[in-house]
This record gives sequence, C-alpha cells and structure tokens, in this order.
Amino acid sequence: MDPRPVVLVTGSAQRIGRAIALELAAAGWRVAVHHRRSAAEAAQTVSAIAAAGSQALAFVADLAQEDAAEALVPAVAQAFGRIDAVVNNASLFEHDTIDTLRWDVLERHWRANTAAPLVLARALHRAAAAPGAPAAPAGGRAVVNLLDQKLWNPNPDHLSYTLSKAALESANTLLALALAPAVRVVGVAPGVTLLSGDMSDPEFEASHRMTPLGRSSTPADVARAVRFALESPAITGTTLLVDGGQHLSPQRRDVMFLARGSA
Repeated sequence: MDPRPVVLVTGSAQRIGRAIALELAAAGWRVAVHHRRSAAEAAQTVSAIAAAGSQALAFVADLAQEDAAEALVPAVAQAFGRIDAVVNNASLFEHDTIDTLRWDVLERHWRANTAAPLVLARALHRAAAAPGAPAAPAGGRAVVNLLDQKLWNPNPDHLSYTLSKAALESANTLLALALAPAVRVVGVAPGVTLLSGDMSDPEFEASHRMTPLGRSSTPADVARAVRFALESPAITGTTLLVDGGQHLSPQRRDVMFLARGSA
C-alpha cells in the first residue's frame, strides 16, 4: 500500500483550492480533487499533480446535499486506501444585507459553508478510528477550514455568507475539542485574494492594497498557510490570518464597495 498521506481538498478544481492542491502535492501528499460542476478543470488539476510526480483523483459531490457530503470521505478512503486530512475550501459566496436577507439564501450558505465542513470533519474522525486504519502522518490527521478575515473585521455586507463562516469559526473550537486527540482542527482566514462577484480588475487591485502591508493574500500565500497547518502537530483550535493585516484596519463596508470609490 502506498504510504504517502492523502488529503481531500474541497473545491480544488480551480482558484484557491487548486493552488492548495498543487502545494500539498508538491509536499508529498496524494490529493482528492473535489468539484461540484467543474469536471474539466478538475481533470486539469489532476493532470498537473500527476505531471509533478504525485497522485490525484477527481471526486464530484454537491456538498450542500447531506447524503453527498456523508459519502465523500468514505469514497476517498476507498479509492486511495487511506485519508489523513480534509481541507474545507469549497464555499458559497453570495451578496446580501439585512434588507435583502431571505431564509432560503441563509440556508444555502449554512449547508455549503458550515454543515458540509462539519460532516466531513466527523467522517475523517471516523475513518481515523476505523479498524486497520493506517498510522497518521507526521503532522497527525487534521482538518483545515478556510474562513475569512472579515470575521475579525466585521461589516454587514455579504450577511448570510459571513454568518455561515462565523459559525464555522466557532466550530473550529468545538471540533478541536470533540475530535482530539485523533484529529486536529485549524482555520486559515485569507483576505482579498482573487477577483470575485462583479468586482472589476481595477476594483480588485485597489481592494488588494487596502492593508497595512499594502498587499493582501495571494493563492500561494493561502496554500502555504494550509500546508503549515497540516504539518504542525501542536496547532489546533485556532486560526491563521493570512491577509496582509487587513483585519487590523476597521472597514464599515466590504472592500469591494470601498474600492469603487478609489479604483
């Protein structure tokens, strides 16, 4: 049996998830590349990992559906013969405010951004406790939850998204206690990393500079932080903020809207 550890990275067909998958593959991990609808991009990520000398397989699942979320970790363990870590990167990001809030939008964010990571963390813990489970890697088994610096620098934009991520941040503590000592749980909170929504290129560039360091995070920054979290056996129940210090600069609106006045 291949002794190399296996990590599931959700939403890793493209964008930040792809950067994380490639970084971990370069560090010796075999990678389960998860996607929901991006089959072609997932295949490209798998090919890139194979070309770099590691192993990857693509897995499709709609993590907003409970049955699909429950089945994903067992499917990865079956395919690779083991699973050692989960990186909860997949995320729903829709804009709303208290004036436009609807229960269905709130529920969609809760399912994708909070409930699915909880289910996947529990499944990893169960896999670790299964009879005959391989020994854990040097850093131990771990879950890394992708959060957002705006939890430490709150504003009311993207209300449903923010609430779902706040719940996931609280779950870091609860899961770290519930799953210890078999599984560690660590958060990684990026800042403005990639263009999203209807943000223009000039707006993104302006947003990216709105930090004490004059730069926010890049996909490579986030990927390195995830790797560090997975390789650090003494870290659990806390979050690494990877945002150029953006959380130190109070902002009453999301940077996208602030940038529209300065781009």
